Amino acid sequence: MQLAKTKQLSLGFQHVLAMYAGAVVVPLIVGNALGLTAAQLTYLIAIDIMMCGVATILQVWKKKFSGIGLPVVLGCTFTAVGPMIAIGNTYGIPAIYGSILVAGLFVVLIAAFFSKIVKLFPPVVTGTVITIIGITLVPVAMNDIAGGQGSTDYGSMANLALGFGTLAVILVLFRFGKGFMKSIAILSGIVIGTIGASFMGMVDFSAVGEASWLHLPQVFFFGVPEFHLVPILTMMLVVTVGLIEATGVYFALGDITDSEVNSSDLKRGYRAESIAIILGGLFNAFPYTTYSQNVGLIQLSGVKSNQIIYIAGGMLILLGLVPKIGAITIAIPTSVLGGAMLAMFGMVIAYGIKMLSRVDFRDQRNLMIMAVSIGMGLGVTVVPEMFAIVPENLKVVTESGIVMGSLTAIILNFIYHIGDMGYLRSRNNDEASLSKEHVTE
Repeated sequence: MQLAKTKQLSLGFQHVLAMYAGAVVVPLIVGNALGLTAAQLTYLIAIDIMMCGVATILQVWKKKFSGIGLPVVLGCTFTAVGPMIAIGNTYGIPAIYGSILVAGLFVVLIAAFFSKIVKLFPPVVTGTVITIIGITLVPVAMNDIAGGQGSTDYGSMANLALGFGTLAVILVLFRFGKGFMKSIAILSGIVIGTIGASFMGMVDFSAVGEASWLHLPQVFFFGVPEFHLVPILTMMLVVTVGLIEATGVYFALGDITDSEVNSSDLKRGYRAESIAIILGGLFNAFPYTTYSQNVGLIQLSGVKSNQIIYIAGGMLILLGLVPKIGAITIAIPTSVLGGAMLAMFGMVIAYGIKMLSRVDFRDQRNLMIMAVSIGMGLGVTVVPEMFAIVPENLKVVTESGIVMGSLTAIILNFIYHIGDMGYLRSRNNDEASLSKEHVTE
């Protein structure tokens, strides 16, 4: 029994490590851009981690009103980084949280409607979106392997050795490991990589000594929210984009866990995200959405239990309440995390391709949808400056490869297929066949 609990804790901690870097980077970027003090930044990081845990549990806990009940991990959305900085610098920090609160209420209102348009997300769209998500995240992993974009030792031999060494450990464990050891290949790789980094003098535990033992959340830490039209409209666009990305993740997890995701499930999932967004506004954290890297981890480890996600959520809450514990994970070198991320993001791409294998590519329209959408997503990721002249409020769309690629897939699918009854009948037959295959298996 004790061994089983130890395994569950290890698997939960693996999910925490998978999303931790992304969750911490957002408050660091936003806080530094807004000129926050060290104390304010410490609060922002701690409350963000804690609310990630709360948001995750709300989503996994399936209730009548909210919660999709799939092994979903939520974290602060990268899509909101630019808009939050722009709003904060123009209108002040209270305006950021006023816009987040209104955006959360907006999601509550549109959840039912948004869940009814499932036909806009057939496998050619969801598979393409998941593939785009993985492709656009790979550069993040590669930059981290090199030491992190902007670091003084970027691309050093030490960073490259640690990053690719961590990846090699993961691959070896995944090849030769059995059972539980194989399922925690990512966590083991990170631990072994960090131990190796410590012998190279690249692990800094100073943040652990400086962090406090206890941190309590505080409503309106940065002041009473302010409400301005432009920031509100901007944040409404941000959360709508988050729903599009989340929809692809829901369908991917539904497929991985052999669970049918219907409009009622989507509605509960959207509502859970809306509650998380509202809580982010109240406690001065961030808008939250699904984290794709954890989907890759579920596929890689083969562990699909909601119980593990509950444990991960509980760990995140604990890390947020006890900053000194959370600071230990900050000591993990960026290059080590990068090596692990490359494997996870690559699995996201692979799973997107697996979803696309169901699509009838004898239909040239499907080929065009996938080709142009992936091209758009990759193109914007590689050449983001091409939309430099676009108004600031629209850059939340144009600067994100995930957003541009996803919107392209949805729009092209609508143009090419919606209203085509022959296509819809064919799709229904395909889905029925796939369901029969799952039953047979």
